[in-house]
Amino acid sequence: MNLSLDIRHSLPGFALDVQFDAPSGITALFGKSGAGKTSVVNAVAGLLTPDAGRIALDNSVLFDSRQNIALPVHKRQIGYVFQDARLFPHMTVEANLAYGSRWAADRPGPTLAELCGLLDIAHLLARYPRDLSGGETQRVAIGRALMSRPRMLLLDEPLAALDASRKADILPHLERLRDELAVPMLYVSHSVAEVARLATTVVILENGRVAQTGPVGDMLSDLQMVRQIGVREAGAVLPARVVAHHADGLSELSVSGGRLFLPRTALAEGATTRVRILAQDVILASDVPRGLSALNILPAQVTDLRAGDGPGVICQLRCGTDHILARITRRSAEAMGLTPGHDVHAVIKAVSVDPVDVGRG
Repeated sequence: MNLSLDIRHSLPGFALDVQFDAPSGITALFGKSGAGKTSVVNAVAGLLTPDAGRIALDNSVLFDSRQNIALPVHKRQIGYVFQDARLFPHMTVEANLAYGSRWAADRPGPTLAELCGLLDIAHLLARYPRDLSGGETQRVAIGRALMSRPRMLLLDEPLAALDASRKADILPHLERLRDELAVPMLYVSHSVAEVARLATTVVILENGRVAQTGPVGDMLSDLQMVRQIGVREAGAVLPARVVAHHADGLSELSVSGGRLFLPRTALAEGATTRVRILAQDVILASDVPRGLSALNILPAQVTDLRAGDGPGVICQLRCGTDHILARITRRSAEAMGLTPGHDVHAVIKAVSVDPVDVGRG
């Protein structure tokens, strides 16, 4: 299912002019606060009527200013999960979920039992919202939205109010929904870690306009996007496969450029995964380094460089068929004579990769 959006809308001190296509999977709307992300999802949901443009979900037109079409919210068959879960406090979890099913469309979708399994909420059915943790509350809110069997699910920063441990708990459930349900999602976030872990497509918004859009791996390894992402969050996402789990607590992963050793992951051997590697955690060497404690040394070739305003340089490297980024000093880049086409070795400490940055492929 494909969402096609082309809208223009004026807000006080702000003009929205956004065009993009969102294919199946999770399309992340990424950008700083005030970039227009929530306004876009509200337009898709029908909570905001644009001044002009068109929004279509496959062959169904949700909004078209020229044809004077603006479907009301209840006819769009779209689920919406807000940052605050908005569960009914006087209803049990089971009753909240049943409320979602009242609006279920006549098409195939997960059963209550299947959703409870995917979201791990079966043991919560008799509880009231006041008895739930933040992560449990959001999982129930997602389940309620999915009980309506929506054609698309909108999630507006659903993890923003959670602490790091709660986010780590809920991310695997979102991955399972992405991989096991055929429901496209439009996911609003300003967290690079969430986007890298979940998204299949990224739309980067800046000042109400699309700065860039494309597959998550291409977007996060694009030097032009470092400014929007921020140098401390800049990094790349590598598709990988779990080869083995070793007795010393390390997992061995295969990537297109070689092998990676990381702290043990819960994924089974043979499972596909994706690994986010921050640019600041990559060291470059002209020759194969010896006598290092770092276990990951991957041959690579410099494809591009970009100097910042300070003493740093971001290098884009081709490693196998993928790209990674390295953040080094300008002095080091000059001393090594780095230019596009220069062969190097990328050195990555195994323990520098946060477990939250290793997810399902």
